[in-house]
Amino acid sequence: MANEMHSTRKTARSVALLAMAALVAVASGCANADRTTTGSLPDDYRTRHPIIVGEQERTIDIPIATGATQLTRGQSEVIAGFVGDYSGASSGMFRIILPRGARNDAAAMVAGRQIRKLLAQYGIPARKVMMESYSAGDPAEAAPIRLAYFAITASTPACGQWPEDLVVNTYENRNYHNFGCATQNNLAAQIADPNDLLGPRRMTPADATQRGEALKRYRGAYTELKEMND
Repeated sequence: MANEMHSTRKTARSVALLAMAALVAVASGCANADRTTTGSLPDDYRTRHPIIVGEQERTIDIPIATGATQLTRGQSEVIAGFVGDYSGASSGMFRIILPRGARNDAAAMVAGRQIRKLLAQYGIPARKVMMESYSAGDPAEAAPIRLAYFAITASTPACGQWPEDLVVNTYENRNYHNFGCATQNNLAAQIADPNDLLGPRRMTPADATQRGEALKRYRGAYTELKEMND
């Protein structure tokens, strides 16, 4: 009877040791898998699609109908918005580029003069406005007026590139090449001042009046709480 109990205990102990060994093996396998997975993800989307701060040309095309004698209200509003962006982002030259050799040459010249007057109304000095021209592609078609200026802009590399097989990336648990590009691109477009990405701004002086009001509210709340507990 004693031998049987001893044998049973020995068997149970062996089973327990085998179970523990299996658990350790599984844990080790998971650890190895984690290391493999981590090692296979060196291309984080923030490093693959970084937000770059640098000079870029900002442009907008204003279509001008053949025979038009003045800018429409909608065109004037669009130009006003573009000029507002220029005033907040650049101190360089503002370029008005007129088509040359297009069907709407005469109308474009009239519109160009009107655009220059609008710029003066919006506070852009004449010394910062440059009139240029470009060759139209098709003389039988109406060509737009292009407005342009250079400014510091936040942007990302071009999205929509798929240089690798998605099946391979999925099998190896890696991000595909285009992953995160649209998010980075949208974030860059929403940044009001790209210079904020370069470093923090200096702290503004403390507002003594607002600080006094905050202390007054704090003292009032403390006094009220103390009276309730007394």
